[in-house]
Amino acid sequence: MARLLLALSLSLLCGTALSAVPVWGARQSSPANTPVTQLKPGEWIWGGDNRAGPLAVVVSLTEQRAVVYRNGLPIGVTTVSTGRKGYETPTGVFTILQKDKDHRSSVYNAAPMPYMQRLTWDGVALHAGGLPGYPESHGCVHLPSEFARLLFDASNMGMVVVVSQEGRSPEDVTHPGALIPINPNTGAEAAIPPLEAGQKYRWHPELSTEGPVSILLSAADGEVIVFRNGIEIGRSRVLIRTPDQPLGTRAYIVKDGFIAGDNPLLPGTRMPNWSTIGIPGSGPDAGRLLGPETIDRVVIPHDFVAAVLPLLTPGVVMLVTDANVRPETTGGAPVQVLDSDPPQS
Repeated sequence: MARLLLALSLSLLCGTALSAVPVWGARQSSPANTPVTQLKPGEWIWGGDNRAGPLAVVVSLTEQRAVVYRNGLPIGVTTVSTGRKGYETPTGVFTILQKDKDHRSSVYNAAPMPYMQRLTWDGVALHAGGLPGYPESHGCVHLPSEFARLLFDASNMGMVVVVSQEGRSPEDVTHPGALIPINPNTGAEAAIPPLEAGQKYRWHPELSTEGPVSILLSAADGEVIVFRNGIEIGRSRVLIRTPDQPLGTRAYIVKDGFIAGDNPLLPGTRMPNWSTIGIPGSGPDAGRLLGPETIDRVVIPHDFVAAVLPLLTPGVVMLVTDANVRPETTGGAPVQVLDSDPPQS
């Protein structure tokens, strides 16, 4: 009987060990204005996701970071741990082949691989795992547990994942800027060039004729960029009045209705209501309507405003930052990651 009880106890203990899944990394997002380079191993930023537009992930083996983009704009960034020497994570462009929330390894003693998203059929995947601050996996890309869950819930089969490394990949994906828009179909930096000297704006809606619209405004670059389904369709120079007062890290979403009075950007028209999105570190601002006095600080060519206005339907997201966006101006500057929807309660 004693041996039977001992055997039963060991069986239960082994079963418990097998079912227990560790929690790796920070349990909550860092504030949205945290410089990406200051994220410690296991830390991450994720502000939410309205699931509007294609999703893509760029993993930098060189920097041990991954940036998540929705509709061409960033919604999250995290530290990662990739394959160690002898088990290097392969570089290239992959798509998600399989998803398994409760996956366990068939090779490494049924080791837990929560929120697994398979990149190759020979065992490379994204999943929650250890994050020591350097490459230590057997080839997979380890993510913080909560970040892995959020990404798993937001992603779909076929999502593009680009894995890059210095010396093997283009510079723009080896060192992905957390604010540089990308093509969600390839994970590469948007190929459309900046405005030419003397050019006020550019408008080519025929480049993408359908899909969700999003807007990125950079005070540092003095430009606003419009995307549809992750593809840039327009770009304009902007002038910020009282430039000594930062715009800050903000995200807005178009709501029903219009602001009171005339449109500050285009007299004779009406401006839709913009509601502030709560992002990590600035949650109290959630739901606050953008007033005309704030909109009036931004000067944009009237023809460009007239072209964009019909696209400003409820659900359109605008990300505003004081940081640079253009790749040639981002070197060494603190970058911020913005979300595209309020965090779920």
